[in-house]
Amino acid sequence: MAELYLEDFAVGQRFISATHRIDADQIKAFASRFDPQPFHTDEIAAQTSFFQGLAASGWHTAAITMS
Repeated sequence: MAELYLEDFAVGQRFISATHRIDADQIKAFASRFDPQPFHTDEIAAQTSFFQGLAASGWHTAAITMS
């Protein structure tokens, strides 16, 4: 893959990566170690959050995307 620099990207440009399915146990395990917030670790507490349910950590999704 060729090296890319900031000026190689355009505002609004989008990239699509391969799909990757994760389940609640994986979400909770990652969050317990790296981002222990209730909406990542506790399905009941997550229902009253902004997400209205369990949500994967942004760090988790970034790690998947970069792998």
